[in-house]
Amino acid sequence: KIIAAAKEHNASIIVLSALMTTTMMRMKDTIALKQKENLNVKVMIGGAVTTQSFADEIGADGYSKDAADAVRLAKKLLSE
Repeated sequence: KIIAAAKEHNASIIVLSALMTTTMMRMKDTIALKQKENLNVKVMIGGAVTTQSFADEIGADGYSKDAADAVRLAKKLLSE
């Protein structure tokens, strides 16, 4: 649904958040599907259980620790 919505709305960034470790792996699945469908969109992750190392592991374009950091990161990713 996330990838379909990104396509429908011509998204520039997909932002994913996880508060439980059981949902973190769906982030990896979403990024894999984005790559499989060759979708040109950046993916940011965040949430209580995520880390920069997890973002690196799953191929996210960025990680933010809080909402203010997410805004800075989104601006940076959009300017690339």
